[in-house]
Amino acid sequence: MPRPQPPGGVEKSRPRALAAALTALAALAATGLVAGPAAATPYGGGCALERTSVHHSEGLDTWNGSYPQPRKRLDAVMVFLSFPDAEPQTSPAELAADHFPATTRFFERASYGRFQLVPHPQRRWVRMPHASTSYAIQRDWSAAHRSQYLRDALRAADPVTDFSKYDVVYLVADPDAPGVDSDATKVVNFDRPMRADGTDIGRIVTVFEQHPPDRNVLAHETGHVFDLPDLYHRPADGKGDWDTYVGDWDVMGSQFGLAPDLFAWHKWKLGWLDPRQVRCVGTAGPNRFTLEPLSSGPRTRGTAFGTGDGTKLAVIRTGRSSAIAVEARGGTGNDSATCTRGILVYRVDSDSTSGEGPMQVLDTHPRTGACYGESVYPALADAPLEVGESYTVPGEPIRIEVEDRTPSGSWNVKITTG
Repeated sequence: MPRPQPPGGVEKSRPRALAAALTALAALAATGLVAGPAAATPYGGGCALERTSVHHSEGLDTWNGSYPQPRKRLDAVMVFLSFPDAEPQTSPAELAADHFPATTRFFERASYGRFQLVPHPQRRWVRMPHASTSYAIQRDWSAAHRSQYLRDALRAADPVTDFSKYDVVYLVADPDAPGVDSDATKVVNFDRPMRADGTDIGRIVTVFEQHPPDRNVLAHETGHVFDLPDLYHRPADGKGDWDTYVGDWDVMGSQFGLAPDLFAWHKWKLGWLDPRQVRCVGTAGPNRFTLEPLSSGPRTRGTAFGTGDGTKLAVIRTGRSSAIAVEARGGTGNDSATCTRGILVYRVDSDSTSGEGPMQVLDTHPRTGACYGESVYPALADAPLEVGESYTVPGEPIRIEVEDRTPSGSWNVKITTG
């Protein structure tokens, strides 16, 4: 049963000291928590890549115990920060509505109703001690300025926020303050968890979004809280295309994607797919599968997530830390805006760190594109294979053929290896 909470989240009746916990800010790191303790896991089979020490490894044989698992329910507090050099033009309630219930619904659909993210937005602004411009907020934030911002924010919020009540912390800055940079929204990890109100705080989501914000931005950032990596490609000079790795096909690549549902591999990693819904292709020769659309799931009481609970993912392991993943993408749920449907093929590398291509969608139609004017990367918008099409994975003895569709809308696929 949900834990009862008063409207607007839990607020303290008296201040609580943060002095000891704030000393941990000296250990602040931009990447932080790259390995963490392993936890027992239900995953199995020869195609479950091993988790490595790289940041947000795509390995899923074990769970990184430094991160909360998105199972059943997690509670998130939203603390709204104002500054002496600006008078807020929006209310905390308006800013909370920018992100919720949309973010909760995104995860409900992605998890087939198995996970609920419950927000607890505070009702009042928390005043920061210094001007917004003094923190030099930007995308590539210096450790010193970031540390000062978090130190001030937690000290200011502590008298009215009982952090022991929450699993996720969002610090939301006044979007109209002159020093706030909307490109700086990110998750900050700590090498050593902070201690506040008797609980460890391993990471904080710092939100600097405009009003209204980027679409799905909090779904993307919250994905990092669950140990998911950045799937975009950041050009060395910052001027190239950021979406060459996965295009529209996962919110961890682009929050603006037309089909931003999480890859089946990520749903497997987060525990939202049952082992029977993942098929490991381990024998040479033809292997036939019926793949249900990723966005369809078992119907849950009080919700409507679809009716499918069959196979969602086929995996061909290609090396110690590499695999080819095959899934079906339809036009429902989080993918309802997509303009193409079919069988999506992508590489997974558990030894590639966040932002360096741990997943890469394979372009099965390299001479064409789709969704021009809407897609974040049209060259990959038509990546799915349609009925009657086939594709041989470059450099691998793997051929994928889409034979036909079932009356229920699933795809019949033949995968030939060896």
